[in-house]
Amino acid sequence: MRRVAVVGAGMTPFREHFGLGIKDLVPMAVSEMAAHVDKGLDRSDIEAAWFGELSTTDGFPSGILADTCGLLDIPVTRVENACATGNDAVRNATYAVGSGAVDVALVVGADKVRESSTRTTFWEWAGMTRDSAWDYPLGLIAPANFALHVARYLHESPATREHMAMVAVKNHRHALPNPKAQLRFEITIEQVLAAPTVVEPFGLLDCTPQSDGAAALLLVAEDVVDRYTDRPVWVRGVGLGLDRVMHQHKRDMTSFPPTVKAARAAYAMAGIGPSDIDVAEVHDCFSGVEMISYEDLGFAERFGAHKLLEAGETSIGGRLPVNPSGGLKAKGHPPGATGVAQCVELFEQLRGEAANQVDNARMGLAHNVGGPTAVSAVTVLGIGKD
Repeated sequence: MRRVAVVGAGMTPFREHFGLGIKDLVPMAVSEMAAHVDKGLDRSDIEAAWFGELSTTDGFPSGILADTCGLLDIPVTRVENACATGNDAVRNATYAVGSGAVDVALVVGADKVRESSTRTTFWEWAGMTRDSAWDYPLGLIAPANFALHVARYLHESPATREHMAMVAVKNHRHALPNPKAQLRFEITIEQVLAAPTVVEPFGLLDCTPQSDGAAALLLVAEDVVDRYTDRPVWVRGVGLGLDRVMHQHKRDMTSFPPTVKAARAAYAMAGIGPSDIDVAEVHDCFSGVEMISYEDLGFAERFGAHKLLEAGETSIGGRLPVNPSGGLKAKGHPPGATGVAQCVELFEQLRGEAANQVDNARMGLAHNVGGPTAVSAVTVLGIGKD
């Protein structure tokens, strides 16, 4: 398998884009990506594209990308894998370039969650990401779904609601310098704990906002990388993991097995372990989910996530900064775009160009879990030849 590099990255701000449709957001992200390819990009070089998107609010997704970006002569594949969609699109494009099928691939992720031109409501959209026969009729949309896991985690571990609040406070603080982030304001632990309850144990400030946005990456083979940049960021590893969908069939509610499987695959492909990661973008759709994911990704021991927060290790300046972009919690979460945007952040971090820069970052990890807690995707990016 050939080595694969990311040579360009761009994204829109994550916002409530009431005035823009997905047909506006997608070309904005692609144009920014193209503008940040060091030696320039001729769009005729792109041989194939992968488009991660959950909702079909504005029509046929593959056609939207081809039409709005002037890419009518290449194959465009739509990827949909719940909240793992963006990183799964990266995984598929990596395999295509690595296998030699194409030399230059475009990856785009986008979604319109806040509203849509077809008046699809958020609840109808949310039903697409749940088990519509069992979970959705019982009200097990995302907050209730993840609450079952986090409530059990708080019961079995030393972690508390205060530790969850520390995650939210950290990620809001990280979002402050990020011009693309949706919630650029600080919050306090007291505010998180006093916020209105969404579903126990989540208050309003434990939850990600509804977001619209798009992100784009350019992946190329090592054979042609010098045509585009002298500072590539290499795709070191990718992984995808699955688990049972229905909660009554899950063996352990305090862990996400798909994350463990996806991380194991990505680390093995990269030839590294969790201790080699310098910066991470971790799925924090709800504050407690970030804590569980520390353990599933190997960053903390079993039921030891709270120790990282207490020691400040996952904050900027700590041993392993997590979500320097603000994460889903504060940067925003248009699901199809999220995983791609995480890789945009890592691309900038590893090149020393991030808005909230982590010192000496050489290896980064992006992670998503969803659908409902039945799928996870992990991508490892790095710089240097090793």
